[in-house]
Amino acid sequence: MTPQILFSVFSFIFGAVVGSFLNVCICRLPHDESVVSPPSHCPHCNYRIRWYDNIPLVSYVLLGGKCRGCQTKISLQYPLVELLNGLLSLALYLRFGPTNLLAFGVLFLFCSALVVITFIDIEHQIIPDEISLSGIVIGFIFSFFLKEHNWLNSLLGILLGGGSLLFVAYVYQRLTGKEGMGGGDIKLLAMMGAFLGWKSIPFIIFASSLVGSLVGVSLMLIQKKDSKLAIPFGPYLAFGALLYIFFGRRLIVWYLTLGGLQG
Repeated sequence: MTPQILFSVFSFIFGAVVGSFLNVCICRLPHDESVVSPPSHCPHCNYRIRWYDNIPLVSYVLLGGKCRGCQTKISLQYPLVELLNGLLSLALYLRFGPTNLLAFGVLFLFCSALVVITFIDIEHQIIPDEISLSGIVIGFIFSFFLKEHNWLNSLLGILLGGGSLLFVAYVYQRLTGKEGMGGGDIKLLAMMGAFLGWKSIPFIIFASSLVGSLVGVSLMLIQKKDSKLAIPFGPYLAFGALLYIFFGRRLIVWYLTLGGLQG
């Protein structure tokens, strides 16, 4: 086995292990519970989950997707989060590799935060301040050490990210008298600007709005709901951010070339 394959496998396992902890965050943060104590347990019978029942992906398969204590079905969310975070970790390693471990570590932290935010927002339609606000600070601090962008780029990203959605929310409320954009989305986009810089913001807004509109209209047609259907925007912002990390520059160049703006 070559070192490249070995490190790739390790990066996936590492991401899946962290994904197991992310499940704890997803379940507890919306209820203002500690993510450290008490130890992992079944929410139905309080059976304390042993280490051999908490191996990412493997334990779910060996247990047949059921709790060892009460045989209650375990939510598919648990292996899904572990698999998703493992794949993100692997993709980041293949993108940055051993040549830029700092960028890998920072973006892994960022992507893991997006996973937690996405699943919480889908179920509860909230974005925890514990993640978004602390993420703004952490992203800005790391900007002093990353060669991809400097602290000014990060600061402008925070201002543009938070300010753009704040402006949209203000205009929408003035025109309709209703709140159309949650404060959590505003802080989330500011966090994205802190980690990815101001140049990422227009791309993220465009990509998330496009995908969000397509999915939102489809859901309204399928469920036969009107425009009042509440759809969390956080997952689409997260999708836009991931799209920017892995394909942003190529998509921008492709778009400019398609429009005849770049030779």
